[in-house]
Amino acid sequence: MIECLRPGVSAERARVVLFDFDGTLSLIRSGWVEVMVPMMVEILAELKTGESEAELRAVVEEFVGRLTGKQTIYQMIALAEEVRKRGGTPKDPLEYKHQYLALLWEKIKDRVAELERGDAPPEKYLVPGSVELLESLKERGLKMYLASGTDQIYMRREAELLGLTRYFDGGVYGALDDYKSFSKAILIQRIISSAEARGDELLGFGDGYVEIENVKQVGGVAVGVATDEPDCRQVNEWKRRRLAGVGADLIIPNYIERDQLLRLLFPQ
Repeated sequence: MIECLRPGVSAERARVVLFDFDGTLSLIRSGWVEVMVPMMVEILAELKTGESEAELRAVVEEFVGRLTGKQTIYQMIALAEEVRKRGGTPKDPLEYKHQYLALLWEKIKDRVAELERGDAPPEKYLVPGSVELLESLKERGLKMYLASGTDQIYMRREAELLGLTRYFDGGVYGALDDYKSFSKAILIQRIISSAEARGDELLGFGDGYVEIENVKQVGGVAVGVATDEPDCRQVNEWKRRRLAGVGADLIIPNYIERDQLLRLLFPQ
């Protein structure tokens, strides 16, 4: 099912395509929210403010959702601020990030090992139809970039395991320790300033509102990928609302209806 929020939208002029990684193409880290949110709720609950678990969960879910798509460190900075607001002394956000990554690794290590051993095909951990769409975009001669809020050292390895790296001739970019030196917005500005493409020649795909907002701010066309992980067979309504709210032109649950999607984006 493809929902067109802006009838007549066209990416006919697109020269560059920007993809988010986790939840947009890769499902290796599917379930990360169920790791991050409980960890943060537990940290805030230790401050014994009298707030219920449900109240703390609502606070955490709001800022985690709002910052999805940005580098992970920003969610940890927000956690530190919430600890401070409640009279606690927060750890360095980097410590929180390492704590989270250690917990997440326990959840995903078997998936990574499966791929490394060749026991699972990459398709098992890809949003359905990903490779076919990338092939089609490549055939159109579009230059493609992959950008993620996940640490570059990890996401580059995961992109390689999924067989995706070869499609992204523009490069594969992730979060750096110096988190202010890279973001999706910075990458977009770099593309524009180097004259690779104007803003209206940019096509973006993402399941987080950050990348959709970044693409729309420069006049590009944005496809909101409202994946309901891990099956990705229907639209996730929570993602859909957020993606539509920042101007997504199209909403899709996966790339299975690739031909229809391409006809909408490239009507000529």
